[in-house]
This record gives sequence, structure tokens and C-alpha cells, in this order.
Amino acid sequence: MTPSAPRLVVAGGHSAGHIEPAMNFADALRRLAPDAQITALGTERGLDTTLIPQRGYPLDLIPPVPLSRKINKALFLTPLKLKASVAAAVAVLDRTRAEAVVGFGGYVAMPAYLAARRRKVPFVVHEANARPGVANRAAARLTPYVYTASEAIKLPHSVAIGIPLRPAITTLDRAALRSAARARFGLSADAPVLMVTGGSQGAQAINTAVLGAASALRAAGVQVLHITGPLNYDDVVAAATDTGVAGDPAYRIVPYVEQMQYAYAAADFVICRSGAMTTAELTAVGLPAAYVPLPLRGGEQRTNAEPIVAAGGGLLVENAELDSAWIERHVVPILTQPGALASMAGAAAHAGERDADLVLARAVLSIISDGRS
Repeated sequence: MTPSAPRLVVAGGHSAGHIEPAMNFADALRRLAPDAQITALGTERGLDTTLIPQRGYPLDLIPPVPLSRKINKALFLTPLKLKASVAAAVAVLDRTRAEAVVGFGGYVAMPAYLAARRRKVPFVVHEANARPGVANRAAARLTPYVYTASEAIKLPHSVAIGIPLRPAITTLDRAALRSAARARFGLSADAPVLMVTGGSQGAQAINTAVLGAASALRAAGVQVLHITGPLNYDDVVAAATDTGVAGDPAYRIVPYVEQMQYAYAAADFVICRSGAMTTAELTAVGLPAAYVPLPLRGGEQRTNAEPIVAAGGGLLVENAELDSAWIERHVVPILTQPGALASMAGAAAHAGERDADLVLARAVLSIISDGRS
């Protein structure tokens, strides 16, 4: 590391929705400044200790501080927990001599922001969700450096840039990779492909509805790439066996896909949840989808999907309304009409952003440079 190497801490822990954009940003900053010293803050709860080391970044653990949205015992215990967590974050900033903190929400964000404020280190907020979390809402009032996934996200003096994504997604040419991607999954190069996913953990409601529509999809000549999620794989295979779908070369069932660019290239349409990362990736690659918001978190996932649907890049269906009949009525006609697919794909692409990782990395490097001058 050279004396001029930028030093920073990233805070985006607990869930993949916070960790992935944090790591994608870190990767982009390393591309711009290969000698950068980047330390990640995390907790023992969630996916921090699994996902962050896999990306090659040092991880410092601090006590988690879930911020309760309700008036209960947990809320009254928060100040004591927060004090210990902030002290741990301050120790990390001191040891690494951090010149900036970049937070993405989650259990480690608020301690990181307060530690940065205590040490007079500039901090940057990035909010991916249509409904900002408690930590980012509070922090956005304390820093001039606020970035969001879209203009629909309302935070003080924020700039909409999109969500930092992996280069494998942002540089994906679906048409160029389509034949190889379909061969990778054992699918025909010609017939349309419906991709089904409930995210890394899967979604039982989506799995059940699509299996119920298998006969209609087969009759329409539609292939299916069904990504079940590891926890649901055995149940889906068992159900597929009962319905005669198992073993059908046009209905591929896999528990997980490590390199999602191949799944996106193989697909023409998707049925999925509408988490912030999912919506960002699908619009970045121009894939239309039927979004099935998770019926929790105050309707946050529905809000993520609404701008895409309004632009014509997708459909929206509530979890309770999704069944095989809905898929037959709404999804099969789109998959069997090339013109409709192309129109929706174009609308989806116009709703997405591909360069948020580099935009944010350049902004942070500029902040660090200004702090040295």
C-alpha cells in the first residue's frame, strides 16, 4: 500500500440486500484505486461472516443494533446496545485511520455513522430500498453525501444513482450469451424461457404457483428454469415428481445459481420477489418480470416494483393472488408473443441503471481527496 492509498470503512451488514451493494461498491473502488485499504464492518448475525470474506475484504465484527420500529422493551434497550457498538466502530476507525465511511443500511450502519461523526470522518449514505430504513433516514440528516437507488426515494439532498451491481451483470449482453446460457442449463435455444426465483432463500408461494401452471406452460411451448432456493429444492422436486414435471427437459429445477448472469441470459421473462437488488439487476439487464412482493416489511417490496411496472417493464401481483390460473392468464400470453416480450424488455431496460458502482466509487474518492487538501 502506498502512502496515498485511500482508507475507508464500508458498513452494510446482516442481509444480502445490504452486503451485496457494499461489496460491489468496494470492488469498483478497488478497480479505480487498486491499493485502497477497505475494511468492512459486520456482525455475527446474518450473512456477514459468510459473504464478506468470500469477496476478499477484511471484516471487523461489532455488536449488532437492530432498531425497533415499535415501542417495546427492545426499543428501550437500544441506547445501551448502541453505545457499545459505536465504541467498537470507533476503535475500527482509529485502527484503520479511515478517511471515509460508506454505509448501506442494516444493523451496522447506525453505529458506523455515529462513530464517523464522533471522529469527524466524512460519511456517505446509500439507500437501495424505496422505503428507507431507520438508520439511513436518521443519517441522511447528518451528512451532505446521500445517494439513492432512484428519484422516488425521498431523503434530504439525495442524488439518485442506482444500486451498485457486479460487472458480470452490468456488462451482460443477454442476446450474445443466450445460446451458451441455455445450453448450460440444458434448455432449447429456440423456445421461450420463464425463469422462476424467490431469491437466495426461495419462495414457497411462487414455487407452488409455477408448478401448478406447468401443464399450461408446456402446452404453450414455454420452457422453465426453476431456481427453488436451497431450502425448498427437495420439496419442489417431490412436488414435480407427483405432477409429472420431474425429468422434463423443458422444465429444469435447480436449487441455486452461483453466476446469475447465465440465468438472466437464458430467460425471456421472470417470476420473482421484488427486493431492491432483484429489481435493480433485472432492469439493468432489461428482463421483464412478474413481481410478487414479499407481504412483509410494510409493503417495501411493492414500492420497489411499482416504478418498473408503471414504465411497462413488468407486472405486479400480490402474494395471495398468485396462483397457476394467474400465470396462465397473464404470463403465458406474454411469453408466446415476441412483440410483447420485446416491448416489455425495452421498458425494463429504460428503468434500470448500470454504473452506480463506479459513480459512487468516484464520489467517495473525491470526498477523500477533498479531505486531504
